[in-house]
Amino acid sequence: MINPTPAIDDATPWSAIRQGVLIGLALLALAIPPATPVTANATQRAVPLATTPPRLAELGNAEASSNLRHMANWIARSGDHAAMPFVVIDKRAAHLYVFDAQARLIDHTAVLLGSAHGDDSVPGIGDKAIADVLPEERTTPAGRFAGQRGLNIDGEDVVWVDYDAAVSMHRVRANNPKERRLQRLVTETADDNRISYGCINIPAPFFDAHIAPTFVAQRAMVYVLPEQKTLQTVFGVPPHGHLAQMIR
Repeated sequence: MINPTPAIDDATPWSAIRQGVLIGLALLALAIPPATPVTANATQRAVPLATTPPRLAELGNAEASSNLRHMANWIARSGDHAAMPFVVIDKRAAHLYVFDAQARLIDHTAVLLGSAHGDDSVPGIGDKAIADVLPEERTTPAGRFAGQRGLNIDGEDVVWVDYDAAVSMHRVRANNPKERRLQRLVTETADDNRISYGCINIPAPFFDAHIAPTFVAQRAMVYVLPEQKTLQTVFGVPPHGHLAQMIR
């Protein structure tokens, strides 16, 4: 037998009931601790975006001119090398530097360059026979080149720097002992490194170890620094102080 729910006595005053309910709610509120404020978790907090520091070339302890370092830093920072390995040739120092695609120096070496000073090739020089090239025309041109491995007229593997001007990087040829090309490479001065018709002569071991592998499966950029013009004129590189301010 189900007991019936006791009915509220009609005689109970409604004001008393209401007062009891309010007192009960107040006591309940005192018993429950205040709510803890909700805080954003690690994924919800606003985190400032990390700023990537300006990229600089890594030359380690290698000796290099201020122009070479400035140029390498600009290449690294601007991405002008299109994420390819690159070579920089400092004509004033008669020195060549090979970098990987991340602008890290791989190695460097002394080189032989065109005997004539200047930053431009004579128009039509690539169509001349070697015997017809005048002494004042034997320049190594300055500029930015997409180097590519190939063969010269004798079937020797070279890296073409400026094919139309017949300028390439190749191993030193010591065919004429009177020219003392190998000896010129090891002297302390760069003054006697000007002996070629315009091509960049590289020690054979260095060419085989670094130049040939760099260009074997792809093109790579070649930057020949000027000796008479400015970096800004040839490459559009900002002055030294301006780039330093950009890096800061």
